[in-house]
Amino acid sequence: MGDASDVELMRRVREGDHGAFETIVERYRGQLVNYLAHMTGNRERAEDYAQEAFVRLYEVSERYEERGKLAPYLFRIATNLVRSDARRSLRWRTLLPMLPSNGNGTAPSRALLEDELRAKVAAAIAALPLPFRAPLVLREMEEWSYQEIASALSCDEGTIKSRIHRARQRLKEQLAPYWNGGLTHD
Repeated sequence: MGDASDVELMRRVREGDHGAFETIVERYRGQLVNYLAHMTGNRERAEDYAQEAFVRLYEVSERYEERGKLAPYLFRIATNLVRSDARRSLRWRTLLPMLPSNGNGTAPSRALLEDELRAKVAAAIAALPLPFRAPLVLREMEEWSYQEIASALSCDEGTIKSRIHRARQRLKEQLAPYWNGGLTHD
């Protein structure tokens, strides 16, 4: 069943074949978790998002219509999950200052990343706004074509190219201090 097409597997899933769905999960799990880890900067959260994306895919399998590759559809589900959580998190950050403090008057401190370049790059990518981060990660880490990214994110190909260019520029600006002797701008 491992060499069956995505179309065939989704047809089998609609017919109740749980093994077909397991094959889809095995086929895309690693790639999806890697993408989400780059998106969130957190492997554990990426695993959770991936699991939720597969659950959602299973839930919509009855309505799924083949319009291309399954991967962009699955990645769109995952990206939308991250987007929803980002919006929810933003609402909480807006409300948090209005809530009473924990009694000692201090806000929780955020752990700072160490000097390791990989951690700095991951943090810089995670700091990008989602509309720039998603296409950049799909292009650079997952090696998707502009067309596949445009399909997955429901954007024009030109928009995707522009967002990737802007994301690269932001990363270059953000990481410039580390390339220039480790000086930081705090």
